[in-house]
Amino acid sequence: MSVPEELQYTKTHEWVRREGDVATIGITEHAQDELGDVVFVELPEVGSGLGAGDSFGVVESVKAVSDLYTPVGGEVTEVNEALNDGPELINSDPYGEGWIVRLRVSDEGELLSAADYEKVLEEED
Repeated sequence: MSVPEELQYTKTHEWVRREGDVATIGITEHAQDELGDVVFVELPEVGSGLGAGDSFGVVESVKAVSDLYTPVGGEVTEVNEALNDGPELINSDPYGEGWIVRLRVSDEGELLSAADYEKVLEEED
């Protein structure tokens, strides 16, 4: 399972791609693999404010329903509307088309490097 080096991660299996003060957030390949086929994603409202560690939505799969937690705090600037009609994008392209939300960052939160995230995965196995 690949862990892209350019991203940052959380122990709860979310990833963050920073571009200036905007963070794109999704769930990792490991998380989508554990969930199985994603059938529904609950997205937050654009304009809502979130603190680092806040729940911002839900991913529902054939196996489970899981809360999503934001690794960084800020204002929701965009949600991936494509997930409304195609939640399976999270399974097929978790680090690309399967992104979930974008925030204008105001709180950095606690993020892990790719190497540190790989250690978390090893500890879980």
